[in-house]
Amino acid sequence: MSSQKLVLPIIVLAQFCCTSLWFASNGVMGDLITNFNLDTNALGNLTAAVQFGFISGTLIFAIFTIADRFSPSKVFFISALLGAFLNSCIIWEGNSLSTLLILRFSIGFFLAGIYPIGMKIATDYFEKGLGKSLGFLVGALVIGTAFPHLLKEITGDFSWKTVIITTSLLAIFGGLLIFLLVPDGPFRKGSTNSDAGTFFKVFKNNKFRSAAFGYFGHMWELYTFWAFVPLMLKTYNELHASTSFNIPLLSFVIIGSGGLACIVAGFISEKIGAEKTAFIALLLSCFCCLISGMIFSSTSDILFVAFLIFWGIVVVADSPLFSALVAQNVPAEAKGTALTIVNSIGYLITIISIQLISLVKEFALSNNIYVLLAIGPILGLIALSKKKMNKKIQFKT
Repeated sequence: MSSQKLVLPIIVLAQFCCTSLWFASNGVMGDLITNFNLDTNALGNLTAAVQFGFISGTLIFAIFTIADRFSPSKVFFISALLGAFLNSCIIWEGNSLSTLLILRFSIGFFLAGIYPIGMKIATDYFEKGLGKSLGFLVGALVIGTAFPHLLKEITGDFSWKTVIITTSLLAIFGGLLIFLLVPDGPFRKGSTNSDAGTFFKVFKNNKFRSAAFGYFGHMWELYTFWAFVPLMLKTYNELHASTSFNIPLLSFVIIGSGGLACIVAGFISEKIGAEKTAFIALLLSCFCCLISGMIFSSTSDILFVAFLIFWGIVVVADSPLFSALVAQNVPAEAKGTALTIVNSIGYLITIISIQLISLVKEFALSNNIYVLLAIGPILGLIALSKKKMNKKIQFKT
């Protein structure tokens, strides 16, 4: 059992270790395509598979209120072990696109017992400063997501299987950390019954709906941006013959920069409020979407990379704040289920976005396709703006 002060660092480390499973395949995508004779569109399909698995898992967890009925630490541990095992199966030489899709789907399913459950554990320990606490937690997710790209660069002289094995071992270690050192939190209010109605009841709350819809708009952009970062860098390389990017390393830097942004945003939210901070971040990422096509024509590779790093910062800075707003606007006994519901819908949106961009890119030979990512932030900003307008109307009344 750990002291209260050590709980957050332990959860953060465990979250980082376990969420490295998320983009493990993306970090070695070129090797998977070569070794298993996959089509070049495997990137979109394999990324969508893990997202669809995550959606299915969160849907099941939410309907049966798993996070509120059972010990979150045990759920996290079991999910980490199963996710690690399935991830290690990717190195099997007999894999095909079908088996890889099944494996990635299954890994995504058990990630539903890691990411939202990790946030649930944090809410059970921290009622005050929740935005800041979740900032560290989502920051760990971001760096964990980016880590396979760095691991690919570090292990460049070794087999691609090293990346897969390492991420599996990290997930086991992360699961053990939670199971052995983080018991159920002091603010946990368990639910003894499975209440499928909770899935629908939470959306009757206006404040919850506003935070949820803001999150959904954010998710339309986030994972599609992350999935296509290596392709954006490769495209710029092809357009500018004098440029030769280290794509794995830069992908890690661009995606991983958002980890620090989540932490900083958490601290800023303590000063100006979570909702205002999230609104600003969403507005800035929307701006990046809108001008993304033009940046490819820049002859300055430094400017191009700096733009992607800035986008990588603002694209995810609002994520922990939306999660905090969601958790703060539901009863304590429904927090786990509410977070899981919002994650489930949010990741369904990522599949649509990823597949749309993949499809459009196949037929439209233009780098302006990433402007489509602005659809989500625009709708999210509208949802947040409506909430502000409703507040003003209520105040005047």
